Amino acid sequence: MEAPPNTPGQNPEQDLTQQVARLTQRVYRLESVLRARGISIDEPASQPSAPVQQPAPAATQPATQPTPPALMPAVPPPPPSFLTQQPQAADHSLESRIGSQWFNRIGILAVLIAMAWFLKLAIDNHWIGPSGRVLIGIVAGVALIAWSERFRSRGFAGFSYSLKAVGSGILYLSLWAAYSLFHLMPSSAAFAAMIAVTAFNGFMAWSQESELLALYAIVGGYGTPLLLSNGQNHEVALFSYLLLLNLATLVLIALRPWSRLLIGSFVGTVFFFAAWSMSFYSSAYFGVTAFYLSLFFLLFSAAPHLVRLNRTNADSLSPRDSIALIVLPFANAALGFIGFYGLVDSVGSSSAAPWIAVAFAAFYLLLLRVPNLPHHAVPPLLRSLDLVIAVVFLTIAIPLKTHGRWLTIGWLIEGAALLWLTRKVPQKLLWALSLVALTLGLGALLAINPTASTTILFNERFATYLVGIAVFAFIAFLAYRSHQSGRPDFPIPWQTLAAVSVLIVNALILISISLEIHNYWWMLRYSGNYSLVHDYRMYAQFTYSAFFMLFGAALLLLGFLRNSAFLRWQALVLLAISIGKVFLVDTSELSQGYRVFSFLALGVLLLAVSFAYQRDWLNLRGSERHNQ
Repeated sequence: MEAPPNTPGQNPEQDLTQQVARLTQRVYRLESVLRARGISIDEPASQPSAPVQQPAPAATQPATQPTPPALMPAVPPPPPSFLTQQPQAADHSLESRIGSQWFNRIGILAVLIAMAWFLKLAIDNHWIGPSGRVLIGIVAGVALIAWSERFRSRGFAGFSYSLKAVGSGILYLSLWAAYSLFHLMPSSAAFAAMIAVTAFNGFMAWSQESELLALYAIVGGYGTPLLLSNGQNHEVALFSYLLLLNLATLVLIALRPWSRLLIGSFVGTVFFFAAWSMSFYSSAYFGVTAFYLSLFFLLFSAAPHLVRLNRTNADSLSPRDSIALIVLPFANAALGFIGFYGLVDSVGSSSAAPWIAVAFAAFYLLLLRVPNLPHHAVPPLLRSLDLVIAVVFLTIAIPLKTHGRWLTIGWLIEGAALLWLTRKVPQKLLWALSLVALTLGLGALLAINPTASTTILFNERFATYLVGIAVFAFIAFLAYRSHQSGRPDFPIPWQTLAAVSVLIVNALILISISLEIHNYWWMLRYSGNYSLVHDYRMYAQFTYSAFFMLFGAALLLLGFLRNSAFLRWQALVLLAISIGKVFLVDTSELSQGYRVFSFLALGVLLLAVSFAYQRDWLNLRGSERHNQ
């Protein structure tokens, strides 16, 4: 029987026509969606305006065959332009950046150099008198600034700002020439005029919302003292001017997201303060210099909390904001501490350095309590950095103020306090600093210790070890409670921290008691009598063995009572060490009587341990069968 003519697969030409028609409809719907979203679709230039005629049906084709779609493009439509023009857009962006930004800045520099050479040429050839030269410069600067507004109103904001920068530079140069070259005005008048130019640029930047103009104003403001410098000491005038300039910057960054201004102000202030200190500072200027240094430090400490952030999205900071919120606080804290340390050292009060570190730590802890201003939510990162800086200064203060055992005790207590604080303020940086402090304290406990005393147990060294034992026992308890309460783990889980702390406690007990045993037999009993060397070595070895076995038995008993396999394994390891010592050391060092006591005590202890495990008081074998 013959198949019907419309059966799929029997007429390939008709199937192809239907598929093309369906694809054409889908493309049309996609283009409609793109146009609705504002994306233009370029029509192909070669698209025909008339429909393409389909080939005539074959003679054998049935008369009932459906007519194919009338409209079908000769070639498929090209992809959208936004897909094909991306490489060209990147090239155009680089070209635009070179032409509009790089050449612009080079052009500003070239014009300023040309004006400077013109002034020099006019001076050398006496073309114009001094007053005329200054007047021409001022008029030219003002004219350029006024002319720049015409370009800004027409939409050429970048070029307008460039003209303002050139005009401001000409004004600065003209005022500098009037004061320094021609002596037409006193320094106070030139200073006031330059401040007016800077203030005008700052006002224009704020009113036109232009960060670039604000940067030009900052450069001009910090260039003014350099232009008017005459090599003399004007500390109060210089630092007062810098303080006013910094306050103006603080207002701008609080109103606009221009954190780069803060970075520029900080760099300029550090430059002038360091340059002045190296040239003019002496102990006679201590009070005034400390006053201004305090103001600068407080201003730049508060500034990151006032920055209006320029967020690219809700969860990230722009690179410039990252510098203002991360690098600047650390730099301000470090340079401020160095500055104050240098001041107190210049007047012979270097012993006050630890208290300066403590004062800095207290200040940053108080800074954590400062509430957020409206529309200036301080990022949590900045709060964490303030806390970290406070901890760093406390850590610095300990070795500056204390020595010997107090250095060790200070670091240990600081580490424990910081670890306790992490339960209230779960910050990984704070947790890491606590581990650093504990590591420093433990290292100092083992390496920097008071010398042995003539009093057993009641001496500085043993007391320092007792503090270390108490601190790590507290940490073990704290970590265990944190693990039990389900607090979130840090890079090291609370359970692991508890186990490590218990190991450290037991190790410190062994070390401290062993040192006291050594101190008793070799410092008190032996006392340099060479004829008794063998006897006291034997007594000391026997005491070591007895203590190891007693401590191991105590650990094992505690492990049974607390049902702690961790403690029992420590006891077993210590007993294994005792076995090795008795068989390898005591057999050669001890006399026959002490040797008998040593082996007898070890044998009795091992039999008791064996009996306890054979009785299976903890049902260990039952738990093993259950696990199997």
